[in-house]
Amino acid sequence: MDTLRVTFRAATIAFLIGGLWGGASLHAAKETPPIGGISPEKVADYVHAILEADRTIYTTHIVNRMQEKGLVAATEHWEQDSTLPLPAQFLQHSGRLVAESGRGIRYRLIGFSPIYQRNAPATEFERKALEVLKRQPDRPITGVVASGKKQYFQAIYADRAVSPACVTCHNSHPLSPKQDFKLNDVMGGIAITIPLE
Repeated sequence: MDTLRVTFRAATIAFLIGGLWGGASLHAAKETPPIGGISPEKVADYVHAILEADRTIYTTHIVNRMQEKGLVAATEHWEQDSTLPLPAQFLQHSGRLVAESGRGIRYRLIGFSPIYQRNAPATEFERKALEVLKRQPDRPITGVVASGKKQYFQAIYADRAVSPACVTCHNSHPLSPKQDFKLNDVMGGIAITIPLE
C-alpha cells in the first residue's frame, strides 16, 4: 500500500511538473513575437529564383536534351504541332496560370525587340528598366507602380539567352526585329508584379 501511495505521489508530482513545464512552454510560445512580413523585394527575389531555376531546367534538361536526341522539338506552335513549348512560352503560360489564380501576383517576359508586341514593355517604368538593364544586367530594377487605385511593387530582372533554343528562335523568326542575338545576351526582362496591401 505504501509503495502504491509513493508511486501515486510520484506520478502526481511528475504530472504537475510536466504540466507546469508544458504550460511554461506553451506560455513562452504565445509570447514569441509573430514573424514579420517579408518585404516585396524579398518576395520578388524568391519568385525570380524559382522562375530562373524552373526555366533553366526546362530549357537545358528537357528542350535541349530532347532536341539533341531527336525525340521531340520545341516549336512556337507547339499545341498544333504536338511538340514542346519554347522556353519563353513555358514561362509565359505559367505566368498566365499564376495571374488566373487570383492572388494578385503576376510575371511576364518583356523584350527590347520582341517578336510580338504583347511582349513589349507596357509602361514607362518597364521601358526605363530595360534601358538600365542593357547597361547593368546584374541587379533588378524595382519600384512602386499604380494601376487604378491599387499600388504594386514591380521588379524587372534581366532575361538572358540561356540556351541555343532562345538564340535560334529569335534570330530565325521572320517577325523578329533583331536577328543577331548570341548566347548569354540580355534579351529583355522578366517583370514580376506584386500587389501592395
